[in-house]
Amino acid sequence: MAQVLKTDSARLSEHNSELEIEKESERESKSKQETPQYICGVAVSLEIIGGKWKGVILWHLCHKTLRFSQLRRRLQGVTQKMLTQQLRELERDKLVNRKVYAEVPPRVEYSLTELGRTLEPTLRQLCEWGKHYNDDHR
Repeated sequence: MAQVLKTDSARLSEHNSELEIEKESERESKSKQETPQYICGVAVSLEIIGGKWKGVILWHLCHKTLRFSQLRRRLQGVTQKMLTQQLRELERDKLVNRKVYAEVPPRVEYSLTELGRTLEPTLRQLCEWGKHYNDDHR
């Protein structure tokens, strides 16, 4: 009986070691996935500002600081959840500032950071290109 317990204990210990190795491998894999390596600056740019809403959010913030409700009104069709998610990602990527005022009701304003302001010329060019494309091809 003692021999069986030792064998079971040894198997359990071996199994736990294998699980730890698998968990470590998963953590390393996730770490690599979280920081993708890009071979092209366009890929990086589109990862940061791509999608349906981020560019438009940045465009509106180029003109002035806006509250959440003002942004939502300007972005026809965006849901509250999606706008919140996109603003959080832009804030995480240091393109947008979020300023909360200690008032009742609370007031939150969004503006471009200095880094975000560096996108203005690019956004203006995209706007012009889009206008020309729309005029010539639609």
